[in-house]
Amino acid sequence: MLVLGLARSGKAAAAALEQRGVEVVRADHELGNDGDLVLLDGVDVLVKSPGVPRGNPLVAEAERNGIPIWSEVELGYRLLRPKLLGVTGTNGKTTTCELLGQMLKAPVAGNVGRALTDLDGQVEPGTWVVCELSSFQLEDVHELACEIAVLLNLEPDHLDRHGSFEAYRDAKLRIFERARTKIVPRNLGLDGTEFAADDPLPAEPLIRGVHNRENAAAATAAARAASIPEEQIAEALRTFPGVPHRLEPVRELNGVRYVNDSKATNVAAALRAIAAYEDEPVHLILGGSSKGEDFTPLAEALGPNIRSVHVIGETATELAEAIPGAERDGDLATALNEIEPQPGDVVLLSPACASYDQFSDFEDRGEEFRRLVQNLSA
Repeated sequence: MLVLGLARSGKAAAAALEQRGVEVVRADHELGNDGDLVLLDGVDVLVKSPGVPRGNPLVAEAERNGIPIWSEVELGYRLLRPKLLGVTGTNGKTTTCELLGQMLKAPVAGNVGRALTDLDGQVEPGTWVVCELSSFQLEDVHELACEIAVLLNLEPDHLDRHGSFEAYRDAKLRIFERARTKIVPRNLGLDGTEFAADDPLPAEPLIRGVHNRENAAAATAAARAASIPEEQIAEALRTFPGVPHRLEPVRELNGVRYVNDSKATNVAAALRAIAAYEDEPVHLILGGSSKGEDFTPLAEALGPNIRSVHVIGETATELAEAIPGAERDGDLATALNEIEPQPGDVVLLSPACASYDQFSDFEDRGEEFRRLVQNLSA
């Protein structure tokens, strides 16, 4: 087998295959010369990491030659044969998966955190596994079947990769292929068990925001479909603290709260964060690398509680043009130095953009924000 892409999921896939005695060829996804195509000689399956686009020369050549192309989660499903509870959507996937992991007392794997193939040899066939599934992973599934499949929401994202919202939507909806039970948002008109933010729950969630109550409602519907006792669901709702980089309070200094929402890598996610603090004075940090989104809805959503807006990174000029009065600060350190908060204010990093202009990923950006905030003097 050829494993293409050697980040977290590619390394896990290669290790799982080699542990089973399979001959593996490892290749970095940035290969692009015609001579690299010899890597396909004798290959019966290409396992593609989610970061590898379909237009990669090796992927295109494999497709032309009829070589099956699997995502890492497809391989993981075939190796583990778990009882899979899959979660996809534009926003909220990781939070919902971690909450479900607590409700089901089950391992969590997939798009963020642990690769699914990393669980090979550690879970018995038929065991519940909660799996976060991105559109990039779902592009290349064939046998993967969810016992329970959850779609949280659908809004424009990754248009730079998929080319259109329709193609992005179609990739997301592949989670329902072969699924036994479907959990869907009430407002999308899809067949399945519906959920919404105003659903009655066995306990109010600890995590903040209407969007997180919606995540909690989706998790509750999925856990009930998995026959989890109500008190076990309620206990998870009452105690689950959320996950890093998603409305994560990192420090209170001189009465000012600093909140890391680095995972808000698109406009829809930033809008949810802004809504969560709509009754409090906010200094907002936006910007990063472009996903080809329109920032007009973001500008229109900024109410009188927004005390200042600071734009950074590759999209700073575009954001400043969309948001009158936004300050172009260039980077996180400068933005934090320029903000002049008062006691009771919130300083919110919710970029509405990807992170690849100045950081390796959203986690790197969030960690830098945390480090800078911790170093602020009283």
